[in-house]
Parts: sequence; C-alpha cells; structure tokens
Amino acid sequence: MNIEQVYTGCLAQGAYYITSAGEAVVIDPLRDVDSYIQKAEKDGCVIKYVLETHFHADFVSGHVELANRTGAKIVYGPTAQPDYSAVIAEDGQILKVGDINFKVLHTPGHTMESCCYLLQDEQGKDVALFSGDTLFLGDVGRPDLAQKASGLTTDQLAGLLFDSLRHKIMPLKDDIIVYPSHGAGSACGKNLSNDRFDTLGHQKQTNYALRADMTRDEFIKEVTSGLPKPPQYFPFNVMLNKKGYAPTAEVINKGLQKLSPAAFETAIIESEALILDTRDGNDFLKGFIPGSINIGLNGAFAPWVGALISDIKQPIVLITDKGNETETIKRLSRVGYDNCIGYIEGGIEAWKAAGNELNTIDCITVDELADRLEEHPVATVLDVRTKKEYDAGHIAGAENLPLDEINTSMDKLDRDATYYIHCAAGYRSVIFISILMARGFEHLVNVTSGYEAIKASGRFNIDREIPAFS
Repeated sequence: MNIEQVYTGCLAQGAYYITSAGEAVVIDPLRDVDSYIQKAEKDGCVIKYVLETHFHADFVSGHVELANRTGAKIVYGPTAQPDYSAVIAEDGQILKVGDINFKVLHTPGHTMESCCYLLQDEQGKDVALFSGDTLFLGDVGRPDLAQKASGLTTDQLAGLLFDSLRHKIMPLKDDIIVYPSHGAGSACGKNLSNDRFDTLGHQKQTNYALRADMTRDEFIKEVTSGLPKPPQYFPFNVMLNKKGYAPTAEVINKGLQKLSPAAFETAIIESEALILDTRDGNDFLKGFIPGSINIGLNGAFAPWVGALISDIKQPIVLITDKGNETETIKRLSRVGYDNCIGYIEGGIEAWKAAGNELNTIDCITVDELADRLEEHPVATVLDVRTKKEYDAGHIAGAENLPLDEINTSMDKLDRDATYYIHCAAGYRSVIFISILMARGFEHLVNVTSGYEAIKASGRFNIDREIPAFS
C-alpha cells in the first residue's frame, strides 16, 4: 500500500493517490488529471475509483475527466445527485481496492452529501481518514455554504456537523492519520493549520471543535461565528462539479490562440473581453496595457480570480510571461473560468513594439509614505488586507477596504481623492489598484512592501481599534 498526497499550494488543496496490489484510487483530484494518470501508468496500476468527499465549491474537481479517460467509477456519499454516472455509496459501505478497503462514513454538515473515507490496511486495521471538508487540522468545515441546496439553516447544518463528528469520527482510534482536503489559506474554513496531516488523537486535543466537553449549542455558536463571506464563485463551481464540464484539453486549446496586438484589441472590443495580466506585480507596475487587471500567477492566483471576476463566463484575454500561457489557462480552469479566448503573442513587448501606449502606477516606499503623512496628516491610507489582519494592527487612521470586497465597496471611494494603498507585502495592493484604474480611478499610489515593512520601520503609530471603512 502506498499513500501519496498531491498538494496544490495555490488552492491550499490536498488530493490523494493511493495504490494497492495493482489498483489505485484518487480522492478529490484537481481538474487537470494528467499527473494522476501518469502515476498510475508508471506504477502499473488501474485507477478503480475516484472518491469524492462532496461537491466542491472552491475548485472544479477532476472526477468527470478522470472517469472518462480511465474508466474509473466516481463515488459519492449518500444523498448526492450528480448529473452523470456515479456510485452513490451507502453509509458504512466497503470499497475494496487491491488488498485494502475504504469504508464510507457519511458525515453531513458541511454539505448534506459530505463523507469521509476510512482506509483499512491489508490486516483490516483502521489507519487513515480522508476527511474532506468535514474535518480539517485545527478546524472543521464551514456549515454556511449548503443552505440553499439543503433547505437548512447554517445552525441546522452546524448541528448535523456536530453529530457527524461526535458519532462517526471522534470514536475512531487516536492513532489514525487524518488527511484533510484543505490547509491554511483555503476559504473553506477559518482556522486551518499549515500542517498537511496529523493524528486524530492530536486533533482531539488541539482542535477547538473537537473538545470532549463541548455542548451542541457551544459547537454551533463557535463554528458559525467569525465566518468570512464566501467567495462569489463558489456556487458556480458546485454546479460544474454536479453537472460536469468541458474536457480540460479543449479549454486549453481554445485559450492558446495567439493574438497579434491588433487582433488582441479586436478581441477585446468584439467579445467585451477582460484583460488579465498575470505577470509579477513588480513588472506590472512598470508598464501595462490600459484597462488590464493584474492577478499575478506567483500568488494565490486561482482563488483571487474567483473572488474578483464576478462572471465565471466572462471572456478573458491574457498577458503572461513567455511560457506561462498553458499554466495560466489550466489554473483558470481549476476554478471554472473556461472562457479564455487567447493571449497576446510576444507579451507586453509586442504591445509596445506596435506603438501602443502603456500605463504605469505611482509607487512610494514606506519611508516616503511616512514623510507624506507628516506633511499631510489627513491623507487617506487604504489598507486592503482582510478585516482580521487589519484588526490585529494597522496604521492609525488608515481605512480598511479588503480586496475581496472591492466590487461591492468601490462606490465608497471618491474618484477625485488621492489614496495611498497597501496590503501585507504588495501582491494585493497592485491587484486593488489595477481594478480601480480599469474603472477610471486616477489618483492612486502604491505603497511598496506593505504592512510588514510599515510595522518594521517604526515610523507609524499602530492602532487596533479604528472601525472598518464605512
């Protein structure tokens, strides 16, 4: 038996590839499934099952494509109703793979079909729990995402999650290894650990939601409090995972259309395409095509695309570093953005060589910001980090407008005012400014390095009590 975790940092997502005696399963695969198929071919294994812990909201799973290409059977827990052929397993059902077994544990609460897969080794011993979004390390799945599909309230779903954890998971032996679907950085929980796996016994000791003396009411209150607003793209990904989707190769081929600068402009006009520039923010600052949005491929690219591009069917044209075109389209497809229609051949240099104009963004250092605030104490500083980050410490007098709220909060800003904008380290502030400039804002100044440098400089009064932007 071999267990391999395939972790994707951009999505903070863990898929799993497990083999035994010539057979394999893949649990919660990403949409681009070539790597799983190549692993099975190298190992001389047949992929027997694709085990899905639930209908994912934060990414498009590779279950449909993997089943179509390998003949593997897709497995869901009880109550799942996909629009394609799948095994809808019963609670407690045993799935045999080579010399090992997977026991299906129905654990509703995060979603109604949520389940965990308990791995039993060749001797029948329980050794690992693939816990999906039911149990994370340090947290449990948020119960506010499946209200519409289930017809239940967040509190009712949290109550079901309490029962699932107490009756199905906590009675298991402490030495079982827990392999969750997500880690820190995922929007699927609020307190996820950076660790990739742990023993169940240690989670019983350290995970706030698994306290032995916790009442049902206490659990509901703690699990439902402080939940961030879910990204707007989540329901669209759920539907793709339920209904199916186009083959990834087809999506990539459509997106790999080479466009000259003239054809690039024509595509923008005729298709009303969004210009997405995926270069590093430092390169974007030096010069970019007017109207383009920067979301750098070097950061949490796919989740930010999902959070900020409101229409999942929006036509997109790309500016990328040379050689990153396929990777960019692949990452877009992981969150369901399948409508990339091409990229500018030759990148930003080709645009410049054709005699077209570029925009730039004004930038200042942390020390320069301190100097300006001394001269103009009423200047407006916008902190675009999350409210949690902001509350932990911020420049006294700075306003908080989190990046993920920009589309709904932009009308709070004065187009004639000058704003000094920062985040933690510079990635989010460039995205924020690029969106505002694409919407016609002009007086925007990027503070390079961000809050970490601000705090280290010792030149600012740090506050923890000023209310969020209003």
